[in-house]
Amino acid sequence: MHCDTLGAVLLHDPENRDLYRCPAAMLDLARMRQAGQLAQFFAVFLPPAGSFAEYGIPAMSDEAYIETLRQILLQNVQRYGDIIAMAYSAGDVCQNRAAGKMSAILTMEDGRAVQGRLDNLDRFYRQGFRAIALTWNGANCFGAPNSADPAVMAQGLTPFGKEAVAYMQELGMLVDVSHLSEGGFYDVADVCKKPFIASHSNSRGALCAHQRGLTDEQVKVLANAGGVTGLNFCPQFLHPDGTGETSTAALIARHARHLADVGGVECVALGSDLDGISGELEIGDSTKIPLLADALQKEGFTAAEIEKIFSRNVLRVLHDAMH
Repeated sequence: MHCDTLGAVLLHDPENRDLYRCPAAMLDLARMRQAGQLAQFFAVFLPPAGSFAEYGIPAMSDEAYIETLRQILLQNVQRYGDIIAMAYSAGDVCQNRAAGKMSAILTMEDGRAVQGRLDNLDRFYRQGFRAIALTWNGANCFGAPNSADPAVMAQGLTPFGKEAVAYMQELGMLVDVSHLSEGGFYDVADVCKKPFIASHSNSRGALCAHQRGLTDEQVKVLANAGGVTGLNFCPQFLHPDGTGETSTAALIARHARHLADVGGVECVALGSDLDGISGELEIGDSTKIPLLADALQKEGFTAAEIEKIFSRNVLRVLHDAMH
């Protein structure tokens, strides 16, 4: 449910912008195909304002950047149309699979480009965006981000944020609470009448202290809404003290076990965060995903439950949230 590969391709292959084979990225279409991947959410991540240079990307407006990354995806999907197609619904994913193709789903990380206007949500929906992570690590028109500061963490959605979340659900656009404040999370839960997602968030509490994770109470609320959280492979979100440089399949599976014990296996999915994370990663690209299947088996998950975590849970959410 999450990768930052579009930005990585722009950074590492600015001339060709080839998504089929980009060795400097953690994920590309060739490796997705090798792994037998069904679908990938491709995020347009908006770097913090004024920091494009840090990311090695020419300075441009949010609108220009969004369109640049959107075109990278669309052009590559067209170029490699024999193996992948765009998907805008659960039905599209299933149709593509029947045709022997993988699916690409376009998403956005940081809703700041919405700029407090519902017509922008309309426009992004028409452009093919099917999920928006409401915030990244700064406040915007939707509300406050996750934070180590309890006062910030307690802040909820703005009045526009509440209106926008309800409108996203009407449109059939997934509401993504990864990176959102805890107060914002509960506001989303109050507003949503359909499932919502945390595209790349682990457990917070006994297994990890980092504020990017979900508490057991949040997991229960998300699960009761029919939503899912995508396991994040980032080292800091896996270790108990919220630091660390190593990410292993066993650690990820431990989080899966806890999330399933708290909210049921139906609320667990994959959110990797490939190309948005660093460190010593045992699963550093999609071809290594079978290692996670083995680790989940060791944690007591059945083959049917692993299939739910790997695809069925997200397909269900796509179906339920887009009708």
